[in-house]
Amino acid sequence: MKTVNSRPGDISRLTANRVSRVLLLGAFCLAAATALFTALPCQAVPLPTLQIGLDNAKNPEQVAATIEILLIFTVLSIAPAILLMMTSFTRIIIAFSFLRSALGTQSMPPNQVLIGLSLFLTFFIMTPVLNQMNQNAVKPYLDKKISAEQAMTEGLKPLRAFMFKQTREKDLALFLSFAKQAKPLNREEVATSVLIPAFMISELKTAFQIGFVLFLPFLIIDMVVASVLLSMGMMMLPPVMVSMPFKLLLFVLVDGWNLIAGSLIKSFGV
Repeated sequence: MKTVNSRPGDISRLTANRVSRVLLLGAFCLAAATALFTALPCQAVPLPTLQIGLDNAKNPEQVAATIEILLIFTVLSIAPAILLMMTSFTRIIIAFSFLRSALGTQSMPPNQVLIGLSLFLTFFIMTPVLNQMNQNAVKPYLDKKISAEQAMTEGLKPLRAFMFKQTREKDLALFLSFAKQAKPLNREEVATSVLIPAFMISELKTAFQIGFVLFLPFLIIDMVVASVLLSMGMMMLPPVMVSMPFKLLLFVLVDGWNLIAGSLIKSFGV
């Protein structure tokens, strides 16, 4: 049996041959793809073009339309913030986060599931408000019956009514005092910039109250399990590991998701 001694020169030549073969194979594939592409008719593979430029406006309507498009894109860019600040999303997602912490499941349900469920519940709760905004503002504006300013004013009315319904007077008075505004005679005199933060802290307080109520039954289970383990002398066994199946069993038996979703929807007066 012959022993082959590999020298550095042989190894380098072998590596160079392999690299050259790979490059040759790649060049062959590229040439074949180019030949196939050129053999196809030009109309078989249409290539889109995009042109962006500035031109002189022929009339004021073109300028107004351009500004409206820019405003629409601006609103779309801050749409997530509007969804968080001016709808029921904040209360729902915080309540679900408290529920997951009370159950002791660190990542179950995942964040994507909780956010998706919160979004769909938000759309369900806000559907009457969105329908009013569509009927009073969007459709008349698209039919050119009202101006953009009138559409904005009419569109905010149902949303402001929803926020006023969920905002505490104490929170609203706090921001009115910071804004150095006189006591308003009616709701129309309250600025939207004052109403939004008052609505937000009211929603946070309500969400934390719901979280406290959610924690109570699961906290009792944790205390009972910890007491039983301590009496049995099993101090090294984590109580959370033992209590989590019992908490899941209790949550399933009482149909917890149905109760929580129904309670959250009822809390908004739907």
